Amino acid sequence: MKLLKSFIHRLIVTLLILLPVASAQAAVILVYHHVSEDTPVSTSLSPAQFTRHLTYLRDHGFTVIPLNELVDNLKAGKKIADKTVVITFDDGYTDIYEQAHPILKEFDYPYTLFINPGKVAKQKSGYLTWAQLKVMSDDGVLIANHGLHHDSLIKTPAGMTNQSWVAEKIKQLQESEQILKEKLGQSWKYFALPYGEYHADIQQQLQALDYVVFTQQSGAVGLNTDLTAVPRFPASQPYDKLKPLATKLNSLPFNIASDSQRSDTIVAASTDPEELDKIIHLSVDDFSPSQLSCFVSGQGRVDVKWAEDKSAVNLLIKQPLTTGRVRANCTAPSINNPGRYYWYSRPWFVKKADGSWYSD
Repeated sequence: MKLLKSFIHRLIVTLLILLPVASAQAAVILVYHHVSEDTPVSTSLSPAQFTRHLTYLRDHGFTVIPLNELVDNLKAGKKIADKTVVITFDDGYTDIYEQAHPILKEFDYPYTLFINPGKVAKQKSGYLTWAQLKVMSDDGVLIANHGLHHDSLIKTPAGMTNQSWVAEKIKQLQESEQILKEKLGQSWKYFALPYGEYHADIQQQLQALDYVVFTQQSGAVGLNTDLTAVPRFPASQPYDKLKPLATKLNSLPFNIASDSQRSDTIVAASTDPEELDKIIHLSVDDFSPSQLSCFVSGQGRVDVKWAEDKSAVNLLIKQPLTTGRVRANCTAPSINNPGRYYWYSRPWFVKKADGSWYSD
C-alpha cells in the first residue's frame, strides 16, 4: 500500500510538472521625455541609465517592437508575444536626437516620438527642428501626434465651455496630424495625451475619429485594453531604477471590463470619497482576489471589497483625494507566472477647492 501511495504521489507531481502553463500575453509601453543630465530631474534620466535600461531589455529576453506593430495586433485581436516592449518619447526635445537616438540605433531598437508641431514651428530652444525630425524619420523613427501646442484637453480656460474647448483641441489635433503628414510623410493617428489628462467624453470623440490614444498612467497592455486609454509606464526619474522597472516590464494586464476603462476622471475637491467612480469590473482569471492590493496617491494602501460573485471590486477610499493628478494602482501576483504581477491604474484629475485647475 505504501508503495502504491508513493507511486501515485510521484505520478501526480510528474503530471503537474508536465501540464502546460498558461502563456502570458502582455506588452509594456515605456514613456520617456529627456535623456540628459542637464534637464529637469522629474522628466529625465542620464544617457548611462538609459543605456542600462536597453541593456536589461536585451539581456533578459524582451522583444522591442515598433508601436504600429503592437497597435495592429491589438486591433486585429492577434496574440501578443510575451515580454513585448514598446519605447516611446513625449514632447520632442533635442536631447532625444543628440543622446537617445544614437543609443537606440546602437541597440537596433525601434521607438516612437510624440511631438507638438506648433512648438517645432516656433523653433523654441531645446526642441527638435523639422530638419532633425526628418533625419530621425528617415532612420525609421515613428513620429506621432502629441497635440498642436501641448494643451491639456480637460483644463477649459475661463470664458469657454468644456464642449467648445475640447472641440478646438480636437480640431488642432487634426491640423497637427496633417502637418506631420506634409512634413514627414507620417500619419498614424496615434495621440499621446498632453499630461495624460482625459475624460470619457474625450475618449468617445477620439474613438469616432479613429485615433489610438496613449495615457501616462501605468499598466500592461493586453487584447482587451481600451484603445482610447492605452497605459504607459513612466521610466524617467524617479522611476528609472532597474529593480522596480524590471517588475513593471514583467507586468501583466488585468482583464478589465470596457465600462471600467471609461470611468469618471474629473473630480471636485469637495467630492465625498463614496461618490468617486472607484468600482472596477474585472475577471478573476490568474490571481487570487485576496491578494489584490490597491494604493492611492497620497493615501497609501486602501482596503478593497469584492462583489459576492467576484465580478467587481470596490476601492474603499476613506479620505478626499488631494488636488492634482491622482492614481489608484492595483496589483496582484500571477498564479501561473510566479514573480509577475497584474497591474492596473485608474486616474483622477482633482480640481482645487475654488474650482480652478492645478498648475501643469
